[in-house]
Amino acid sequence: MTNVITHTFSRVFTTLIWPATLATATCLLSGSLFAQSADNPLQLEPTLIQQRALYQQAQQAQQRGQTTELRDLMAQLEGYPLHIYLEYNTLRPALAGWARTGDNFLLVDDFLSRHRDTYLGNRLEREWVTALADQRRWSEVVRYHRMENTTTTLTCRALRAQLELGNTAALMDVAPLWNVDYSQPNDCDPVFEAWLAQGFLEPGIAWQRFTKTLQSRQLGLARYVSRLMPARERQLSELYLRIDGQPERLLTDAAVAANEPEVKEIILHGVRRLAMVDATQALTALEKHNQVHSFSTDELIASKQFIAQRSLQQGLVSQTESLLGTEPALGTETLVGWILRAAIRDQDWQRMATWLPRLPDDAFNTERWKYWRARTLEQLHATGVDNDSALPEAQDLYYELAQTRSFYGFLAADKLGLPYELVDRPVPVRTDDVSALYSNPAIQRAHELYVLGDEISARNEWQFAQASLTADQIISSGLIADSWGWHRNGIQAMIRAQYWDDLQLRFPLAYSDLFASAATQLDVSQQLLFAIARQESAFMHDVRSSAGALGLMQLMPATGRETATRAGLRINEQDLLKPDINIQLGSRYLAQLLNDFGGNRALAAAAYNAGPNRVRQWLRQTSDHPIPLDAWIETIPFAETRNYVQNVLAFSVIYAYRMGESTRFLNEQEIDSSF
Repeated sequence: MTNVITHTFSRVFTTLIWPATLATATCLLSGSLFAQSADNPLQLEPTLIQQRALYQQAQQAQQRGQTTELRDLMAQLEGYPLHIYLEYNTLRPALAGWARTGDNFLLVDDFLSRHRDTYLGNRLEREWVTALADQRRWSEVVRYHRMENTTTTLTCRALRAQLELGNTAALMDVAPLWNVDYSQPNDCDPVFEAWLAQGFLEPGIAWQRFTKTLQSRQLGLARYVSRLMPARERQLSELYLRIDGQPERLLTDAAVAANEPEVKEIILHGVRRLAMVDATQALTALEKHNQVHSFSTDELIASKQFIAQRSLQQGLVSQTESLLGTEPALGTETLVGWILRAAIRDQDWQRMATWLPRLPDDAFNTERWKYWRARTLEQLHATGVDNDSALPEAQDLYYELAQTRSFYGFLAADKLGLPYELVDRPVPVRTDDVSALYSNPAIQRAHELYVLGDEISARNEWQFAQASLTADQIISSGLIADSWGWHRNGIQAMIRAQYWDDLQLRFPLAYSDLFASAATQLDVSQQLLFAIARQESAFMHDVRSSAGALGLMQLMPATGRETATRAGLRINEQDLLKPDINIQLGSRYLAQLLNDFGGNRALAAAAYNAGPNRVRQWLRQTSDHPIPLDAWIETIPFAETRNYVQNVLAFSVIYAYRMGESTRFLNEQEIDSSF
């Protein structure tokens, strides 16, 4: 039987064996599953320490072009997991020249045969195919290209190679590449031209791509595709473009009365376009054309749901309520939830009681709406508008919620005066899975790269390895990553495994000294700082968001510079990727927001996510009729910010537990506040 172990807070585990190429054995440790540690070299075999030092020397020799020294060092590093990186970085710069001259193909073949289906093996193979295609070595392109390891550009170049070699049957594979809703790389043009010239473009395929590109707002591409169509489809595409640009023509253009299947599609698209600016007119157009075209039930429901959503966004709440009231099938959580939040904002509990049952069943039974059902029953009881069962039913709902570790569970526990149910169950670990992972070369490479500070390459190797892991190995990989201090990967592994109850892995006490120092210096809750960093970056210190936010606490560069200036510091953008600076400045910014919003953590967290000016705007909207904090959070206009605030508050409770402290979910000031 496979041994199964669970990790506890002391993290005392059975001995695990590290592969012989790295170290002969590990010792039993308290506080860590794995003895391999970059921070404690006494636990490592001296040969591994020496190999790391030799590898760094080899990198320097490679950068300086000292080939003799590099060759000698590489010979000493045979068997070291990162030897492949030295090989790769030797071969890669030479690929273009070898492809041009036809030299040293055997060197490439040798590398690929030894390292096929590794991260660097696959990467070099793609780069080699690219170099060969650049030199129009079509036979070699066909030889080396693999569909299991390709990109769109390489696929097109390989198809071109087939055509150049006279294999016109390759044109049979072109349609899926052409029929997409965006422009493909220029390398695909020769293949597409040959495909079109040979008459492979069928009217149905052309229509599919035309509608895809139009709906994705690639209008120039849509017009290009229109010109490739036969006369009938071209005429219909021109109507489509007219309605897209002027959707109000749905009510006047005679062409939309034609009994063609494409016209129905055009009308339904036009209805959505019209709803974007005038939901009332869009509903009129839909009903008018339904009399002629008899749309399917699904088409009508989808269109009316979109119209209802736009009606709400255009402030036509009563119209939407009327529509949903007469056609219950239209009710989605998004639409009904919008009406419910309006009722929460108005503290209209009778309206809540009317609309809560109209939620879809799966939404009706979520923690969110169970909480608001309980709140509604409680408020109706308080105002005398209920039956005798309302208050007991509310209490039962609160009690059910209080058994969960969540924002609504903690709110419900506070309502009943119950302790928080934190449900901390360490994940079971299979020792053979852990051992198998440590013999996985990609995991070995990821570890060495991480130890040596090359986290980008380490992540590449880690993600490559993850793709082939079993469910049990994914769990084990989370424990491995956490033991290295690579906390984000530990968190991600638990998400992939859908295991939510290991609080040590999911909520690590990362950078605890830095957070403790900032908390003491700024008089800010350390649990709140942990919660913000956990929500923002999952403790990935070098992360960059699509919006440009940087580091552990995801500071925008302008915010970081302004906060640094106030603290008498001078920084550059790269400094924000350094944990000590990022935590210091992120904590200062949060402290500033707490001060600006009267110490209220919910408002400060909302401002941290959406900006303080937006929060002030939202507060002004309820200033004439203040509402309790739970209602204010629930009615935050941005779903992202709403969820952000709920997570940060809930995470703060979990971090208090992780630190062995007790805390209230909402403090007295927050409980009694209205906004």
